[in-house]
Amino acid sequence: MTPELIIDLGMRALQTALLLAAPPLLAGLLIGLLISIFQAVTQIQEQTLVLIPKILAVLIAMLIFLPWMLQTILNFTSHLFLHLPDYIR
Repeated sequence: MTPELIIDLGMRALQTALLLAAPPLLAGLLIGLLISIFQAVTQIQEQTLVLIPKILAVLIAMLIFLPWMLQTILNFTSHLFLHLPDYIR
């Protein structure tokens, strides 16, 4: 295994992890921002108000993006298995 192959494998793994984590994190961020703006406008300072909508947004985002997320992880895994002999050499 050459250092270039290890770096390439690490980069692909990190890229895949970021791609898989992005949709739920962005949904939580967007809902949190909208609720924070609502709290600022109405001057409601309840900390627990954000929790349930964020959880629901993350779950809905995961349900919506689940086929794409599965395809992404399957592509990464199949690429890894197909190129395993290259990584071992």
